[in-house]
Amino acid sequence: MPRKKVSGPIGRRIKQQRAALARYPLLFTLLTTFGLVATLYGFEGLIDEINFLSNNPIILLTIGVVILIFTGSLYKKLS
Repeated sequence: MPRKKVSGPIGRRIKQQRAALARYPLLFTLLTTFGLVATLYGFEGLIDEINFLSNNPIILLTIGVVILIFTGSLYKKLS
């Protein structure tokens, strides 16, 4: 899908963000990686707090697979 040209203050802001990303790619990569790892670690901590899920990993796996199938079919329908 081709990108649309954005003008005005929003367009300038987007250009500034792209310039910062191009100038400091390692910093943004490290920050993004930390954010992803922190989120996953948080989910792990939440799951450990729920005794039912931490004691039944098969049910947790089944719930995860069902969610992936649901989001995949939703993505296909929206595309």
